[in-house]
Amino acid sequence: MTTLVVSGNPRPGSRTLKLAVAVGEALSGTPISVIDVGEIGAGLLTPGDEATAAAVAALHEASLLVVATPTYKGSYTGILKVLLDQLPAGALTGKTAVPVITAGVQPQADAAAGHLNALLTELGATLRPAVTATEAELADIPAVASRAAAAATDLPGA
Repeated sequence: MTTLVVSGNPRPGSRTLKLAVAVGEALSGTPISVIDVGEIGAGLLTPGDEATAAAVAALHEASLLVVATPTYKGSYTGILKVLLDQLPAGALTGKTAVPVITAGVQPQADAAAGHLNALLTELGATLRPAVTATEAELADIPAVASRAAAAATDLPGA
């Protein structure tokens, strides 16, 4: 099983990325790979961009996806959407996806989780319960990751 963490925060090295990596490590008994979409930046909009092509290839190859985003305007980030829009319909069929959402307050996280769940379902992923973390919870990332691992006992490889 290959695990890929995708962080859709426009700021590279964000707390959202740190949480997603912790969740990926907690869920997977194998090494994880990471795509920090903020590092790709404008390349997402450049035809033939090598970093974007590598990210799309990694999405096709992974079996477990941890897809993370901060809440922006009640939903996932545009930069994450731009990356995932490069996948054809059904590209995530046969893959398990765990959405990870960070937000100021829980209702924002819940709203964004609903939107991200819909996007990942449209792409064919088999969803597991979303992991949400509010600003206050981000002070203890290991606790959030442990909670996610405890809730995901039925994941492949768990």
